[in-house]
Amino acid sequence: VQLQASGGGLVQAGGSLRLSCTISRTIGRINFMDWYRQAPGEQRELVVRSTSGGSTSYSDAVKGRFTVSRDNAENTVYLQMNSLKPEDTGIYYCKVINTRNLAYWGQGTQVTVSS
Repeated sequence: VQLQASGGGLVQAGGSLRLSCTISRTIGRINFMDWYRQAPGEQRELVVRSTSGGSTSYSDAVKGRFTVSRDNAENTVYLQMNSLKPEDTGIYYCKVINTRNLAYWGQGTQVTVSS
């Protein structure tokens, strides 16, 4: 498995979860690290993008509530999600694009926020 996502679960509105995405070193150097989510019946949407240059951009829907961080030693990226809302419910996917412009997706982890 080249991308392993975990950390999803069921949480009440206002609660927090932290998602993890462990990246296989076989993927090589990474240019972009993304988190997407897909709500039931909806298209997959980009939640946050981090670049190798250090910039991070968040969707308006999560700005101020979600924070991405990285543990280089563990080759793991985290998505800290605070003040969760029912509309944050969905399957969350991590995705990376390496320097050869190859994209890799994790298997997805379910996040359910109850009202």
